[in-house]
Amino acid sequence: MKRFLHKITILLIVIISSSCASNFQNIEHLYLSQKYQEAISDLNEYLFFHVSDVKAFHMRARCYEEIGRMDKAKQDYQRILLIDDQYAQAYAGLGKILFDEKNYKDADLLLLRAANLDPTDFEIFYLLGRNQLMLQDFKTAEQWLRRAAEIEPKYAKTYFYTGMALAFQGDALGSAASFNSYIKYEPDHLIGRYNRGFALMSAGYLPWALEDFDAVLEQKPDHIEALARKGHCLAKMGNPEGCQMLQNAATKGSDYAKSNLGECG
Repeated sequence: MKRFLHKITILLIVIISSSCASNFQNIEHLYLSQKYQEAISDLNEYLFFHVSDVKAFHMRARCYEEIGRMDKAKQDYQRILLIDDQYAQAYAGLGKILFDEKNYKDADLLLLRAANLDPTDFEIFYLLGRNQLMLQDFKTAEQWLRRAAEIEPKYAKTYFYTGMALAFQGDALGSAASFNSYIKYEPDHLIGRYNRGFALMSAGYLPWALEDFDAVLEQKPDHIEALARKGHCLAKMGNPEGCQMLQNAATKGSDYAKSNLGECG
């Protein structure tokens, strides 16, 4: 009888295990459908029988990220590395969380490790470049972002951040060329012009920034933030009309304008 029950137990485990395996595609569908809580619930069951499946841990970590449970996501990424310390995406996932937490120094170490393990992953190099921007190593940021652009040449924001890196290095022409590429690939032209203007203003290229803010305001006169930033540019250039624009934008509710009214003395 004991032997018979033992066989039944083994058979049940095999059946349940096979069922869990066949359900992994359904879990992927839940994840892609943004049903993260349901996916987590099914992954918990799946991982009970597949305790070393790093892809399942990775998917659960991503689900936790999507619902804001970064502590749980970190735990899953760390579990992955205990199973497979060559799993690039676990280092990248931890690096991204640290980047979002503004821990740029520690994020850099993890992202570099990820890049060494997977030199073909666009998102790793893209995030490396953005992280170096925050660390103010603009030359290295440029290098990583150019690598990202080689992998995914039509992703607009790569050129935006590359333009920023070049601008802070004092390369005005290179920066302008990169921002032009950003505009080329940005599907919403108005957003592209506004963001380029903001980047140029941040880098100190005020006349060029004004051209973009003027273009935005020509198409959308009620764009309060473009008005605020145009006013700020003019104020910094000594044009009193800028102070009027800042005041106007502040009255209409622009926090940026309110915080920069000091430019008007």
